[in-house]
Amino acid sequence: MNTPALPATELDLAIEGMSCASCVRRVEKALASVPGVSEASVNLATERARVAWQGGLADPLLAAVAKAGYAAHVIEDPGRQAEQLNAQREAEALRLQRRFWLALALALPVFLLEMGGHVFPPLHDWIHVHIGMQRSWLLQALLTTVLLAGPGRDFFLLGLPALWRRAPDMNSLVALGAGSAWGYSMVATLLPGALPAGTGAVYFEAAAVIVTLILLGRMLEARAKGRTGAAIARLAALQPRTARVLRGDAATDLPIAEVRAGDRVLVRPGEKIPVDGEVVDGGSYVDESMITGEPVPVEKARGAAVTGGTLNTTGALTVRVTHTGADTALARIAQLVEQAQGARLPIQALVDRVTYYFVPAILLAALLAFAAWLAWGPAPSLPLALVHAVAVLIVACPCAMGLATPMSIMVGTGRAAELGVLFRQGTALQTLRDVDVVAFDKTGTLTVGKPALTDMQLAEGLARDDVLAWTAAVQSASEHPIAVAVLAAAREAGIAPPPVQDFEALTGAGVRGTVQGRRLVLGSAALMRQEGVDIAAFGATAETWANAGKTPIHVAIDGHAAALMAVSDPVKPGAAAAVAALHAAGVRTAMITGDDRRTAQAVARELGIDEVHAETLPADKQRVIARLQGLAGAGPDGTTAMTATPATIPGAAAATTSAAATTTATAATATPAATSQASPETHGKRPVVAFVGDGINDAPALAAADVGIAIGTGTDVALDAADVVLMSGDPQGVPRAIGVSHATLVNIRQNLFWAFAYNVALIPLAAGVLQPLGGPTLSPIFAAAAMALSSVFVVGNALRLKRYGAGGTHA
Repeated sequence: MNTPALPATELDLAIEGMSCASCVRRVEKALASVPGVSEASVNLATERARVAWQGGLADPLLAAVAKAGYAAHVIEDPGRQAEQLNAQREAEALRLQRRFWLALALALPVFLLEMGGHVFPPLHDWIHVHIGMQRSWLLQALLTTVLLAGPGRDFFLLGLPALWRRAPDMNSLVALGAGSAWGYSMVATLLPGALPAGTGAVYFEAAAVIVTLILLGRMLEARAKGRTGAAIARLAALQPRTARVLRGDAATDLPIAEVRAGDRVLVRPGEKIPVDGEVVDGGSYVDESMITGEPVPVEKARGAAVTGGTLNTTGALTVRVTHTGADTALARIAQLVEQAQGARLPIQALVDRVTYYFVPAILLAALLAFAAWLAWGPAPSLPLALVHAVAVLIVACPCAMGLATPMSIMVGTGRAAELGVLFRQGTALQTLRDVDVVAFDKTGTLTVGKPALTDMQLAEGLARDDVLAWTAAVQSASEHPIAVAVLAAAREAGIAPPPVQDFEALTGAGVRGTVQGRRLVLGSAALMRQEGVDIAAFGATAETWANAGKTPIHVAIDGHAAALMAVSDPVKPGAAAAVAALHAAGVRTAMITGDDRRTAQAVARELGIDEVHAETLPADKQRVIARLQGLAGAGPDGTTAMTATPATIPGAAAATTSAAATTTATAATATPAATSQASPETHGKRPVVAFVGDGINDAPALAAADVGIAIGTGTDVALDAADVVLMSGDPQGVPRAIGVSHATLVNIRQNLFWAFAYNVALIPLAAGVLQPLGGPTLSPIFAAAAMALSSVFVVGNALRLKRYGAGGTHA
């Protein structure tokens, strides 16, 4: 009897004890070895693992991590976990700070006893006369032993077991380096006869100062890491801890975890709204700037949706709870940021392969340096061999390589979130850097998405109120912005729409329905032609309205042209600036819309958009995307979708009519499935295309583009299909997202260059390769200082991204 397979699931684990990139690879291998695990990804910067597996309880995963030498636990509440992680990092920084100051207090006299005489010769004579060399060495031995066993004990408690498991890490290198200097010095102090003549020297100051400097570096790194999680911490801080729940006539303050969907919550002026919900009583203005970035408070009345974490400003609201906990918009935003921060870009693969073998290679290099100096170094060669081997062990820094990419991603995506840009897919961060074309949907993306009915022309014998009532009846079953405009006009005229039967939404074209025995069809001219309706009587008016930027809506009743309506949707204030910013960055722009060709061209003229693909059905948007990507061939007539003439849109590069676009696009050879799998490795030299949309009919195009960008005010379907989400409806978020992508990738390259150049340059120097030629060398103390500062440099450089966009700067 076969046991049915458990459904695949994703688990997020918090990993404790990782110190360098080698740890990351070992935890990944440990998790991947568990039966049922299909994928495991570990991030050093966020200290998290994401595991895709088919299993029940997480115990086997936790046991595998523990066997590898680390601790793990399942993340149940991402928001709470973010707070705990920040608290742990603060506590770790304080612990390291205490250890550093204690180590410094112990290391300073050791350094003065051994090296002070080189700086101030009278001190050497004073020590020789009043303390004596042997007692000086004994005192150094005591202080150094206390230092290694006290503030420096973690290097040995963690590093030596890792070495025993044949999985050496950063702690192992420090333990071997400092331990070797301490051990040799102890033999020279207590058993000098065991060493060859002339080799009796002590290096207590090296062991003490190495540990002290590395503790300093880790303390600075911990402080800097604490700042990288600021974006998640700020999101978590928006969530109120309690809600005032109405039970009967009484209001009770309950912990937010005890609030359930369907509860009624009272929110007074000046309070944060604790949950997602719907206003059932009261009215107010709500400040949503912390979510959308829009500074003007939004009016909320009965029936309006409100979002947890936003601020109620003027009036009292009674809110019926619709979502709580992890289902709220705020929690989903935090989850998107965390997912993006834990993403692994393709560039990370090479780094992972190098760092996995890095520590064993350093151990081998130290051994070779020791053997070479012992065999060929000048007498006495043993101390020189020890010094160079210790310097090699200490100077190597796999931490810098392991942190280079994830730290930049963590800070970059956090800063993007603060600017209203959420990366749902980490790979989009890398792909956006190379984008060549940005294609926009029109309604709700470039325009406000709240059209109003502005004009109406009727066939003879029809009354305006009758036609408005019938059309409103059909549109009452639709959620399209044009339907909202028609219904709003009916309400203003005091018209109650009659019932509609046989309603049918024709995606991207219009609607059909039967009202009071009349068969109505509402939609575009193309739909009328498809229905066989003669609309010649309205042709001139439609042309005039469309050239003015209005959308003509034809109305047919029982197969005859009955009316023409005009709906106007104003352009968003930031749309022109967004297009200009994209042009300044060398990015072409396009508009793909189901709207009338002339209306679309009028909007394009206003915004300066390069190409227009109008009257495009949703299914054809994917083919237009494929053409922009250069993946589609010519149409049957030998032409392509890009057949525009520059004169069509004055001041723009080109314009196309969608009638041609949709017919020739049928020859496209790229399927949506193929294009949605595009990645930075498969782009080659073809154009990289981003699509920006907000509606259900945009979802296929969002998935087909190399990067799908959804307007946060859009539908859930569009958001789910997108790689990037703009939390506000401002199109300027598009160049902002591209800018963050550029800045983050540049930052990653800087970090990787530093990390690799540092190791390539200093490891040979520490090994003394240039010393026989009279060149410089690196003592263990300076090696420790360099290693301590290397990872601090990487973290500090990544933190520069927090200033991106502030005051016009581009860090």
